[in-house]
Amino acid sequence: MNQQPPSRLEAIFGLDLRSLALFRIGIALIVIVDLFIHAQSLTAHYTDQGVLPGKALIEDILHPWYWSFHLINGSLLFQGLLFAIAILIALGMLVGYRTRLATIATWALTISLHNRNPALLFAGDDVLRAMLFWSMFLPLGACYSIDSALNTSTQPLPKRIVSGATIAFIIQLCFIYIWSAAFKTKSPLWWPDGDAVYYALKFDQYATPLGQFLATLSPAFLKLLTFGALVFEWAGALLLFIPVWTSFFRCVAIASFILLHISFGLCFEIGIFSWLGIVFWLAIIPSVIWDKARQQNDTAQRRGLTIYYDADCGFCKKVVYLLRTLLILPGTPLLTAQSEASIYEDMLEKNSWVVIDWQRNRHYKFEAIAYICSLSPLFWIIVPCLHWKPIMRVGTRFYETIATNRKFAGNFTRPFKFRPLEVKPSKVLNIIALSLLFLTTLWNLKSFVDQTVERRTEKKNDWISATQKFLSRRTFQKLDILSYVTRLDQSWSIFAPAPPRDDGWHVILGKLKDGTEVNLLQQDSPISWEKPTLQQRNALYTNMQWRTYFINLNRAIGNKLTPHYAQYLCDDWNTKHQGDQQLESVVIYFIEERTVPPNETQTIEPPKKVWQQSCLN
Repeated sequence: MNQQPPSRLEAIFGLDLRSLALFRIGIALIVIVDLFIHAQSLTAHYTDQGVLPGKALIEDILHPWYWSFHLINGSLLFQGLLFAIAILIALGMLVGYRTRLATIATWALTISLHNRNPALLFAGDDVLRAMLFWSMFLPLGACYSIDSALNTSTQPLPKRIVSGATIAFIIQLCFIYIWSAAFKTKSPLWWPDGDAVYYALKFDQYATPLGQFLATLSPAFLKLLTFGALVFEWAGALLLFIPVWTSFFRCVAIASFILLHISFGLCFEIGIFSWLGIVFWLAIIPSVIWDKARQQNDTAQRRGLTIYYDADCGFCKKVVYLLRTLLILPGTPLLTAQSEASIYEDMLEKNSWVVIDWQRNRHYKFEAIAYICSLSPLFWIIVPCLHWKPIMRVGTRFYETIATNRKFAGNFTRPFKFRPLEVKPSKVLNIIALSLLFLTTLWNLKSFVDQTVERRTEKKNDWISATQKFLSRRTFQKLDILSYVTRLDQSWSIFAPAPPRDDGWHVILGKLKDGTEVNLLQQDSPISWEKPTLQQRNALYTNMQWRTYFINLNRAIGNKLTPHYAQYLCDDWNTKHQGDQQLESVVIYFIEERTVPPNETQTIEPPKKVWQQSCLN
């Protein structure tokens, strides 16, 4: 990588290829974990036998310009197949294999999944879609990837890149916080009252033990947290654009926002949102951090490492190139054993690769793997395990088996091809990225002014009203279609404009054919109208999707969701029970506990019957 000093533009809008690689690994891991979490409720959430059949989604809820592969077939088998494909593609993104294609496919399948059941979506899903969208334009596979390991280009890669995509990525990062702060200014709970943090912590649907404890602290302290959070969202992201000491202020911003998202995760049950917030900032890590880390790891032992492999073994060549990248040992010479007579003799005698250390000692077979792992800045920690005699014995046998069956082993690396990897500026991609950034800016502005006008009690002739009228023109309405198709129709409204106050809980009664009443939400517990404990809520909300779904049942969309959810409860119970133990009817109640202002006595409304469903149809 070249060492040219960055320009002012590059210092602010440039991204280090190593930071992008770390970001790629982080977001791919989150996608994989999120898919496994979604898969826990595969039947309930994504099949036609679940809480929202595909036909009902299309007819009653789905936006006309939203699309989803998951609507092709509503069977469990098809949905499971799509999930498996999505996981495999995300694994490709994780290891950096055909990285751009893997990223594009991951983005498309993520949109497809989100559009399949909008009732499950939360702020973290909006962040994930936005991150994946701009990732398609970035060279995420230029470092620490299979693509980079098998790079045949003779041209050195740049250390940093600045492009329309990096500009869009950084601006998008700022949008998450700045537009969220803008929406929050529409509620007096944030300013001037300063009670927003109190209401957020009192919302039991998101509560954690720490959050509940903080809600009991001094109202003055909670007001201070409210004002601090609002100011930080407004100003914190602007640290990225300070033209002097740019790397220092960028590190301050990274550390501050990571701590902010950690605090969110400790105080609220918000799924992958906190993890995404942390991973997003990893892409901004400045080059000076990586350069210092490389200097510290530039030891005589690492500089003296040389690896020899069999020139006649294509599998062997790929493996050593992949190992060099995986173990983060850039610059390590990879030479053919045939290039040096004594090395070649050792290779034939030992039937092994030959690893030379800085003192010219030779290492073979699995013990050589343990040695090069000891030089890795990441994997050195596992070396004691590798030297444990049982592991060393099994590892050596495994190596010998592979060494004597190289042709067969080559089948596993056959898909991995040596290809040139280049990071070049593209005028076309720059224009596309910046145009879509402009579209995203318009969408966020339009959402802000629309909400502002909607919340007004009287009409005003100001810039807000003028902007809304201008953005309501037919030209901009046509542009909205592109936002819907790409899912750039963003909304940064977590706890904005105000934290939710419509708290409460559901009680769902089922009447069996023999007249017995059962608790359908907590089937192992007797019917109870008492407020559930935090432990009981967490048992009910097995993942963030169920938590969001039950919140939405009490919102406007709930009128469309409830009939299908009641039918799902009937069908799910009756497929597992026979005769008089089958359900005859289902009744859904909601007990509202609207959060009251600080120092007021909390009240609970009487149970309200939301829906009654016969199961005999």
